[in-house]
Amino acid sequence: MDHLGIDLHKRDSQICWLKDTGEVVERRIRTTRERFVEVFGGQPRAQILLEASTESEWVARCLEGLGHQVVVADPGYAPMYPRRGARQKNDRRDAQALAMASRAGTYRAVHRVSPAQRAVRDVLTVRAQLVTSRTRVIATVRAIVRGQGQRVPSCSAEGVVGQVEALGLAEPLAGTLRPLLTVLSTLTAGIEASEAQLVTLTGDDRRVRALQSVPSVGPITAAAFVATVDDVGRFRDAAQLTAYLGLVPRDRSSGEGHRSGRITKAGPARMRWLLVQAAWRLLRTKAAGAQALRRWAEALVARRGKGIAVVAVARRLARVLFALLRDDSTFVPDHEARRQAARAAA
Repeated sequence: MDHLGIDLHKRDSQICWLKDTGEVVERRIRTTRERFVEVFGGQPRAQILLEASTESEWVARCLEGLGHQVVVADPGYAPMYPRRGARQKNDRRDAQALAMASRAGTYRAVHRVSPAQRAVRDVLTVRAQLVTSRTRVIATVRAIVRGQGQRVPSCSAEGVVGQVEALGLAEPLAGTLRPLLTVLSTLTAGIEASEAQLVTLTGDDRRVRALQSVPSVGPITAAAFVATVDDVGRFRDAAQLTAYLGLVPRDRSSGEGHRSGRITKAGPARMRWLLVQAAWRLLRTKAAGAQALRRWAEALVARRGKGIAVVAVARRLARVLFALLRDDSTFVPDHEARRQAARAAA
């Protein structure tokens, strides 16, 4: 079988083709679907190695549709680039390294998210950007109003426009704020549309519904967790998942010295942020089903402080959500109490 390495870029991509005959073909092509079909269509089945990147998924699907075997590899895997530390680095050398890694097997394939969960991720990304933009606009509106000696009363993000209009601001201040209030209304409508689309995409997914049985976990967090994990079988256990989410402490150990630092913050930042927000909600909730987790969290707050406790609760929530996906089950409120009782009895 022939082996190829493709160094993908936004406009042009470099190809290194190692043929069974010993011939090496190198060329540079435009990164377009039509050009890939033209170059690889009708060719004998080959193994093609790509780096994980923005373009890698659609290129991989295009090449697989042409009958080739495609591997999307982790670009941070050092054995794939034995000469990366050399003084000479360019696209041609990278493509050669990818082709040789494909032939030698010195690569680490990454998980490729299913099309359904990729669509959910896209909607969540759009919604996150809209929410961030709305938050900045609201902060600007509040700052301008405060600069004129007035205040916008505390309210939800959706209620800011109404609260500003209720102030009866005089001109020219009212005219100054009018474009921002229009933008706020548009952003809120966009967020609602994204959430409606998310409901459409995840409404029939029983995993999303099961995760919402956990206290403080809402539809956004549940959908994001399922989209992040995608295939629960790719994680050996909950500890591997929490490491992937960047919720484990940094380890600085050598010889007899062992030191743990702050969390690594590796992996998807948005999922980690959602879990931390869910942890804050858990510390404040009065729901009966959350009391066992909340008592554990409050005891941790007393020992280590609220900042460390919130991150620990986020990590615990990630482990609980992982267990629900793995066992295809729903949350049992008194499970923690029963587990602790069994441990005490033992």
